[in-house]
Amino acid sequence: MTRLHFDPQTISIESLAGEAAVNAEHLEPQWLRARLANPPDWLPEHSSEHLLRQKATGLTPAAVLLPIVVREHGLTLLLTQRTAHLTDHAGQISLPGGRMEPEDASAIETALRETEEEVGLDRRHVEVIGTLPEYTTGTGYRIIPVVGIVHPPFDLRADPFEVAEIFEVPLAFLMDGANHQRRAGEFPGAGRRTFYAMPYERYFIWGATAHILRNLFHLLRT
Repeated sequence: MTRLHFDPQTISIESLAGEAAVNAEHLEPQWLRARLANPPDWLPEHSSEHLLRQKATGLTPAAVLLPIVVREHGLTLLLTQRTAHLTDHAGQISLPGGRMEPEDASAIETALRETEEEVGLDRRHVEVIGTLPEYTTGTGYRIIPVVGIVHPPFDLRADPFEVAEIFEVPLAFLMDGANHQRRAGEFPGAGRRTFYAMPYERYFIWGATAHILRNLFHLLRT
């Protein structure tokens, strides 16, 4: 999605996804490792944006990291808010990541490198446990989501050009269908679209980030 001239938060809630939350005992590092290592048969949920673009040519390969942080009070997901001046996804809540470079050997390498560059998280703190199905955006990126468990203590340092803020959201909140809103409205230049949103406190999580989290949710609850 390119820079928007309206606020997606003003689009009314159409419904709640409403599925039951992932079992609390499954939101533990050991269980997550096992599930990602041997995933069951499951169907990813695709957005209308993904379905329209998935057969397009000339898409830019990219990767993002889902950094699941081990905290004493439970697992959290590390997210960023992008700076307002960027051309694509300005001001949005995002997973750290970006386009693949020629020197990147894999999507995992891209996700780790981009995370280091964007938020200063050294890869030695990240235990990669698997990947999710690719996601295609309206801005022409084919994204591989990489799931990693992050072990504190670690230091962070935001890239001031790309990242306005770094924060964490409880994974239990994101893995509860009662917190997944479906919204539908007219987008400038794109017509009517339906999208997921997961508002948390003052953060409005939506778009590609929300859809990638929906697929993590489906994988963990299957």
